Amino acid sequence: MAWSQDEERMLAQIEQHLVDDDPRLVARLESFNERVRRSEERSKGQPGPRHRPRRSTVIIVISWLLIATLVATLLVMVLSHEAATALALAVS
Repeated sequence: MAWSQDEERMLAQIEQHLVDDDPRLVARLESFNERVRRSEERSKGQPGPRHRPRRSTVIIVISWLLIATLVATLLVMVLSHEAATALALAVS
């Protein structure tokens, strides 16, 4: 459905008022529009620019790996200590 010339003029006036009144809102909307455009390109199967994972994502993954390694190491130590204690009790 096409807009009438009066409606288009009113929308342009509203847009200009918002641009003049709140530049941060304009920046947010432009950022949102860019994200939507990229999302639509990806959904259509068009290859977009390749992006690297965020630094926070990498830090979180490394942290989880370190925690998992620590837990596994502690479990091995506890189990080997219990096995050695059981063996010592069996021998004596």
